[in-house]
Amino acid sequence: MNQPNTKSSLTPAQTRLVELMQAVNFGRIESLHVRTGEPTFSPPPRVIQKLKMGGDNTSRAEAEFSDFRLKHGVVELLELISRLQDGEVRSIDIRFGLPVTAEIEWTGMADGTSAPQVLHRP
Repeated sequence: MNQPNTKSSLTPAQTRLVELMQAVNFGRIESLHVRTGEPTFSPPPRVIQKLKMGGDNTSRAEAEFSDFRLKHGVVELLELISRLQDGEVRSIDIRFGLPVTAEIEWTGMADGTSAPQVLHRP
């Protein structure tokens, strides 16, 4: 699957998700709905931010950049969302503004099958 590799190549919904992860920095996003392979924000996902007392709890510096190359974990998450098509990402764990794990709920695949198509690394 040919996924975007820079912020400027993202769709508006993908950009919103990347910026949300950068704003959270540490924590998780729960109940992110996916429609036709795109993250949706209606209804809004639940956002849980983990804060460190006495630490720097600000957004990632990259949040201010208009463009940058996406890290592999972001590309992999966007590919997962695209392949999910319609369903829910139950939870995305975020560290340093990047996704590290995702828990998904499959409601059906675009090709009509009910079993998930697991992502494989080349």
